[in-house]
Amino acid sequence: MAMIAGERSGVGKTTVTLALLASMARRGLQVQSYKVGPDYIDPMFHGRITGRPCRNLDPVLTSPSYVQWCYHGHAGAYTLTEGVMGLFDGADLGSTAQVAKLLDLPVILVLNCASISHSIAAIAAGYRNYDPQVKIAGIVLNRVGSDRHLEILTQALEPLNLPILGVLRRAAEITLPDRHLGLVPAAEINQLSQVLDQLADLGDRAFDWPKILPLLNYKSAYKSQPSLALPAPSSSAPRIAIAQDLAFNFYYQDNLDLITQMGAELIPFSPLADQALPPHTQGLILGGGFPEVFAAQLSDNLPMRQALCQAIAQGLPVYGECGGLMYLCRAIANFEQQIFPMVGIFADLATMTSRLTLGYRRAQVQQDTYLLRQGETLVGHEFHRSEIAPPTHPLFFSQGYGAKAVPQPEGFSDRYVHGSYLHLHFGNQLFVPQRFLQACAQKQV
Repeated sequence: MAMIAGERSGVGKTTVTLALLASMARRGLQVQSYKVGPDYIDPMFHGRITGRPCRNLDPVLTSPSYVQWCYHGHAGAYTLTEGVMGLFDGADLGSTAQVAKLLDLPVILVLNCASISHSIAAIAAGYRNYDPQVKIAGIVLNRVGSDRHLEILTQALEPLNLPILGVLRRAAEITLPDRHLGLVPAAEINQLSQVLDQLADLGDRAFDWPKILPLLNYKSAYKSQPSLALPAPSSSAPRIAIAQDLAFNFYYQDNLDLITQMGAELIPFSPLADQALPPHTQGLILGGGFPEVFAAQLSDNLPMRQALCQAIAQGLPVYGECGGLMYLCRAIANFEQQIFPMVGIFADLATMTSRLTLGYRRAQVQQDTYLLRQGETLVGHEFHRSEIAPPTHPLFFSQGYGAKAVPQPEGFSDRYVHGSYLHLHFGNQLFVPQRFLQACAQKQV
């Protein structure tokens, strides 16, 4: 039940995590993976390897008690959690170190050994001593250049009595393709099976399995698990169409589970390939993803765009996040400034830019909608490189967590349509899916 942490971003903790998962899957071990923070893409790789949905652990978007409930409620025979950024970086409550302490997880620290030798001991000692409540169980040496390099590193680390749990050679590291928001999602990678085999091979030879496997064995330290009070399921079981294809695939698995546990039936469909919504649709979810990458195909699918316009005109409740908001706009302008018409519910242009908007947000609701009430506060996360002109009548004022953060107008609403850049986790905001499903249940089909 260990946490894989990096000394900093880009140190190789995702490669280490995927190699561990792939090797364990090859051995036939049942493993549940988790990802600290609001990441969508890394969990896709986890789930593809393990065959089980990866769960996000984010006390900022949810709460410490929810993170404990999620972790212990889904743990398998073995559990493995991938951290976010550097061990102590990020939001105080949501850093890798804080989640490790919250769940009492031993930490396996990944160190970048490129261009360093004896100094590695000072780095390792600093991380171990910085917060004694964080239990560093061992280290993984990444980007080791040669046998001689490894010998020097091992000698330097020996006085610390920190077990070396794995060694990844510089030439052996597997590089996954990336683009403007991070890694390319697993579903888009050609010959993914071959890449996963390479990761499993790497895991087989890189890790000291007699030492590392006991750290991954799940043993609950709690006599009773935290509970989560869910609203009573709807008796009508509304049918909710959910966009799930290469353009729209940013979903927290917990959100999907909570919606179904509250009585809804989720029906996947593809705005890229389908020409109509599923029969008897009573609600629509358009999650985030990469509509800008597939803008031409989305625009060319005129029957789907027309079907959505017609259904929305007839009062279909819609929940759109980030990429879903972009799809609901008049058009998308890609990085080459080519303009592609979209659904057109909102008369705005979503334009791709070089600027990354990233961070947690606290949003104060400015108007009553079918989903929200004026004065309520939402906690969400933004992660995008597109821009939309600030709305004249914003759904909320959204503010980051920094001391100098300035509230920004954000969010769009049109009758039963909700569109926002905010990614929400429903774990601590159950009123959002509850009101959405209530509206869907009232939709006659």
